[in-house]
Amino acid sequence: MVDRRDDEPTPYAELNTVLSYWLEGAQAALAENFVGAYLQGSFAIGDHSEFSDCDFIVVTREELTPGALEALQHLHERIHELPCLYWRTGLEGSYAPAPILRRWTTVPRDPPGEPRPDDWADPGLLGTPPLAYPFWYLDHGGKALVRSEHDNNQVVRWTLRERGTVLAGPSPKDLVDPVTPADLRTEVRRTLDRFLATGLPMPMVAWQAFWVGLCCRILHTLETGTVASKKAAMTWAQAALEPNWRGLIARAQAVRKGDDEQAARSADPAEVALTHEFATYCRTLANRAWS
Repeated sequence: MVDRRDDEPTPYAELNTVLSYWLEGAQAALAENFVGAYLQGSFAIGDHSEFSDCDFIVVTREELTPGALEALQHLHERIHELPCLYWRTGLEGSYAPAPILRRWTTVPRDPPGEPRPDDWADPGLLGTPPLAYPFWYLDHGGKALVRSEHDNNQVVRWTLRERGTVLAGPSPKDLVDPVTPADLRTEVRRTLDRFLATGLPMPMVAWQAFWVGLCCRILHTLETGTVASKKAAMTWAQAALEPNWRGLIARAQAVRKGDDEQAARSADPAEVALTHEFATYCRTLANRAWS
């Protein structure tokens, strides 16, 4: 194991304060079960801002004990009391057992002693049914860890292994097997179908923009076999896709995190309909070009 980095892990002083408090508490709660803590997502890939989610992965030797889980639940509640405004609610991520994180598989599907019925609805993935092992997951803005497959995927593994920021522990390349371009393409193609099956709910402008950005990221990964930021994927899509989608993508790009009034507005029904058309177009394009 290596010690925490001497330099600050992010450009934002308040976020670094939250991360330091969280990491110290997580290490204390997990004790010998702690393997490492890492940033992934936009703080690994790039194009983060002062309003980005701060995505993390904590690797453990084995499943959390009831005592450790209780201690972590209390830790995440206390973080919401820190005088750090946005960043005390900015963490999002999972606690992942090392043997499960090593490579993606559907076996075992369930944690020991916690079998899930087939009608189980994933709280971190819009109620999708069980597919693989659920980690203990903290949603953005959440105070409580819940079982979710949100971070048990190839995109997170690729990002963690290839671009992850080490807060404490060994190199993520020692913990995660290589994720191939074929692995990524297979997964994002399945992801597109899984989310289309939810009906793509868009009660607010933020959700409508999210779906547009997700479709762009999926197509970019299908094209390149890599993972890019939402900003980079949407910029690519503006140039690579048919010109009639440029307006929709540009308007989605203009929805900025941090502008709560804009993001919370009810989505325009015309934009909702156009977003559904765009998602269907993306599936057709994926079927034709990458199936």
